[in-house]
Amino acid sequence: MRLSPEQSLAGILEPVFAIRTDDDLGIGDTAGVREMVDWCARHGLNIFQTLPINEISDDNSPYNAISSLALEPTTIACAPEHLPDLTRRKFNEIATAARLKELRNGNVNYPKVKALKRELLLAAFENFLARHFEDDTPRAAEFREFLQENAEWLSDYALFRVLMEENGHTPAWDRWQPEHRGPRRARTWLLSLPEKRRDALTRRQLFFAYVQWIAFSQWQAIKAYGSEKKVYLMGDIPFGVGRYSADVWANRSIFDLDWSGGAPPERTFKVDPFTEKWGQNWGIPNYRWDELRRHNFEWWRTRVGNIQKVFHLYRIDHVLGFFRIYSFPWTPDRNAEFLPCSETEASYRTGGRLPGFKQFPDDTPEHKAANQAQGEEILRVVLEGSGETTVVAEDLGCVPEYVPPTLEKLDIPGFRIPMLFREHDGSYSDPQKYPRLSLAQPATHDHAPLAAMWEESWKNIEAGHDAEQNRRELQHMMKFTGLDGEPPREFSAALHEAFLRAVMQSSSWLAVVQIQDVFGQTARFNVPGSTSDANWSYRMPQTVKQLDSAPNLLVKAQIFSRLAQDSGRVI
Repeated sequence: MRLSPEQSLAGILEPVFAIRTDDDLGIGDTAGVREMVDWCARHGLNIFQTLPINEISDDNSPYNAISSLALEPTTIACAPEHLPDLTRRKFNEIATAARLKELRNGNVNYPKVKALKRELLLAAFENFLARHFEDDTPRAAEFREFLQENAEWLSDYALFRVLMEENGHTPAWDRWQPEHRGPRRARTWLLSLPEKRRDALTRRQLFFAYVQWIAFSQWQAIKAYGSEKKVYLMGDIPFGVGRYSADVWANRSIFDLDWSGGAPPERTFKVDPFTEKWGQNWGIPNYRWDELRRHNFEWWRTRVGNIQKVFHLYRIDHVLGFFRIYSFPWTPDRNAEFLPCSETEASYRTGGRLPGFKQFPDDTPEHKAANQAQGEEILRVVLEGSGETTVVAEDLGCVPEYVPPTLEKLDIPGFRIPMLFREHDGSYSDPQKYPRLSLAQPATHDHAPLAAMWEESWKNIEAGHDAEQNRRELQHMMKFTGLDGEPPREFSAALHEAFLRAVMQSSSWLAVVQIQDVFGQTARFNVPGSTSDANWSYRMPQTVKQLDSAPNLLVKAQIFSRLAQDSGRVI
């Protein structure tokens, strides 16, 4: 199934972890996604977008996974009706009423949620082994087929997960026991163990493979269900991978660990002193594109192949990295060391290396041409591996002039965020002039929702903080909506509807709105550069059912549905 730009589409963005249902286990899961698919279908919305669903590391960020290929186990719906290898009796023993009551209140408590789901999945696995695997039933044959089809990455991932447990549950493989720091040495170590110990660790690897089988099975079923309902699932694939991931541990040759990817200095918005001076240091290792090319980009083909199994379309986060990536010759843990340094001092400490774009800066026509050619080559590989799955490019940031025409040439939509696309006078660009091949979105998961932006600007005005600048920003928002008059103090229902209407009626093929912006809420999923407990853990205060049962929320959902209908965005 290939989506066509001839049919405009509308949808919502909500991270899986944020979905709340009547019987969840303290975090959103595939059962919650199914309920959201039904909710979208009821309101005539054809896209449900979420953040990356790969297995997260200990910072809980979807953009810092311990595997770019394995799925996050907490997204698995673990109730017996969704997990056939788990009995109701065993489920009730583990997921006690007291335990669930604690987990269902407030934001995601990752340590306790992970522990609960791990216990449930382990109980299901043991039951599966006893009932199916040892007798080689048809269900066991399905599992063996999954193992065979995914052997290229699954065996390394499962061993990595076992070694994490052997090394204090940390993914920092460069601090593991020496014999564990690479797949070849680790397998030699495993073979040297006494038989009983070796068998126990082999069984543990099989457990991690079983968890992935369950995860992929549930997500593939949800994708099929979405197809039936004409609600298309949109995923997210980050450009980079975590330094401490199974990917880097198992495929060291395709990563350049001497450089950390990031973004150039941001001197306009002044996020923090380091970002203003040096840029954003994400800590992701650079790719060795020559080595990847030598192997026909097989690692990327596998990665794209995994995501297209479970999504109808997906966005590439920071697609600019395919062309060139702003790189640091130090890892983020050393940022504080370099903050006070001059370029001369920093160069001395790094042996003559300074942050900058790689493969080349865009400083000469030849360098620009080389960067453009590399990006186009890699994107063609991505498109080949995606098959019928639609690819969308998050092309925000410091965008070279050759990127938009390259995306257009390849029929890949880019992004249009109103506040990031402006005219010379600072006003928002006319949404009627957005490229057809684009996705319009009021704000991403890294931005404040509309109501929060409005409130923050007014608070700054009243406190005298850049009052004139904030007043102009409110006026730009008013102009974008088409409303006349002075900006009201409150983010009114009329203003809310007018902003959404402007996005819905844009020329963009796709229009996707954060769920908080549908309902005029202010909470955020993430504040970049901060360490807030709410980052990546915020959950909607209402269950999916309450979105339609609460009159004030239903009215807003109906308004959004009508805007999508009036804009010709409903299949």
